[in-house]
Amino acid sequence: MSTRRYRMLCPIARALDYVGDRWTLLILRDLHAGPVRHKELAAGLTGIPSNLLATRLKELVNNGLAEKKSTEHGVQLYGLTDLGETTSGVLFELAQLGVRLPAEVDPRPPGNFRLAAVTLKETLSRVRDDSDFHVELRIDGEPLDIRAQDGRIQVRYRRATDPQAVISVPYEPMIACGDGQITQQAFRAAVTVDGDVEAAGQFLQRLEDGNR
Repeated sequence: MSTRRYRMLCPIARALDYVGDRWTLLILRDLHAGPVRHKELAAGLTGIPSNLLATRLKELVNNGLAEKKSTEHGVQLYGLTDLGETTSGVLFELAQLGVRLPAEVDPRPPGNFRLAAVTLKETLSRVRDDSDFHVELRIDGEPLDIRAQDGRIQVRYRRATDPQAVISVPYEPMIACGDGQITQQAFRAAVTVDGDVEAAGQFLQRLEDGNR
């Protein structure tokens, strides 16, 4: 069955023709955390049927937003194309809108924290700062490899190799920081740092500035 399209002379409708189906934006969100296998992507998207995930991934590949590659060991990985990478701003603005909307009473917890990569990258990127750092952020123990270098930010869902610092924080204060529901002092109190305190401080300050 072919995907329905709006077929309207409107760039918003045209974009929705490509990313407006159920789950597609959330798949794009998680692909911003770096290349991933189908089953690992499914683990983070709690509630998506495996066949629907396969269909949506195929559509994203056919539409030029994602690509499928084989590693030297034959493992199939999905990642974003250059066009797919441009969706980070749209996803960030949707997150900003979501902060203003009523929350679910009993929301499903995320399967993993790949979902944090795109909002972290955009939050850090929107601060005009020339600081360079390489840190590993652990949210409830799950690692994100975060690097700021030459004005560019990269965030990947993985262990960092030789980071300057490892920063650990529970999920709740991390979300509250992004939602603006926690003071800087309270957020810092929930954070622990192992390693270069200066590098960790640069990351935390940039994160807090980006969330203002």
